[in-house]
Amino acid sequence: MGSEASRAREGGGPASPLGGDSAANGGSGAGDGATDQPVKRKKAGRNLPVAIGVGVTLGALVLLSLYTFKQIFLVVMVGFLLLGLRELTDAFRTREIEVPFIPLAAGMVASPVVAYVWGTNGLVAVLALTTLAVLVTRMVDGAEGYVRDVTAGVFSIGYLILMGGVVALLMKPDDGDHRIVIFIAVTVASDIGGFFAGSFLGKHKLAPTISPKKTWEGVTGSAITCMVVGGILVATLLDDGQWWQGVVIGLAAVVTATVGDLIESMLKRDLGIKDMGTLLPEHGGVMDRLDSLVATAPIVWLLLELFVPA
Repeated sequence: MGSEASRAREGGGPASPLGGDSAANGGSGAGDGATDQPVKRKKAGRNLPVAIGVGVTLGALVLLSLYTFKQIFLVVMVGFLLLGLRELTDAFRTREIEVPFIPLAAGMVASPVVAYVWGTNGLVAVLALTTLAVLVTRMVDGAEGYVRDVTAGVFSIGYLILMGGVVALLMKPDDGDHRIVIFIAVTVASDIGGFFAGSFLGKHKLAPTISPKKTWEGVTGSAITCMVVGGILVATLLDDGQWWQGVVIGLAAVVTATVGDLIESMLKRDLGIKDMGTLLPEHGGVMDRLDSLVATAPIVWLLLELFVPA
């Protein structure tokens, strides 16, 4: 999930686990037969079987939790979001930005649970209370850096905690399990379509100053794949869903997924890091998988509410 497009929608072959191509030195030291031949450098591409295996495992976990007892999905989602929140706050710390983690973690747990039980009103209340808690908690450490730290905290609320609540709103209707599948599938389709189109056809840079390898060809592949998957799933899984509604959702999703990738690329560039973490082999950190989902959840929820109200 997430930033597959930022690694592969960019053309030129598989990206490394660190978000860019890495090289291994092939020379030898003095006294062991070194020659004057130029040192060869070998690109270290992703281990695709491992990457695919991790992706399939995550997908199976999502489907199992959704279609066994869908409330279990809330627990799975909260767990991943808490890991992502930890990665994000650790990344901020590399720039000496100290975000109060405890109130954010409490809000992260409360947001999807309250949104699932009480809907949008409950979600708004949790977001407001979490924001207030961050503002108050940070006061303990004094005035120096206060604005900087609470600004990062409020950003974390909008970036992750709100996302968790919106996904819970998607899941709340009786057919919420199907809505979650549509949401995740169109986002993953963006990554997969971008990977193949970018790898084989990518030539024209999309945003070279932000994500140098992302190409227009990759984005086009993402768009086609998203629209096809969206059209099929909305018409198949939702009782009153129409194929054209799924196409619109897919088209919107490719925009938000691409924007989500670019947002995290900007974050990592500003913070001076290559990946948000290393938890998922050949994928990076949890946030490296959530970036597209974070941006896509609100638009999918909004369009499904408009097209197929629960």
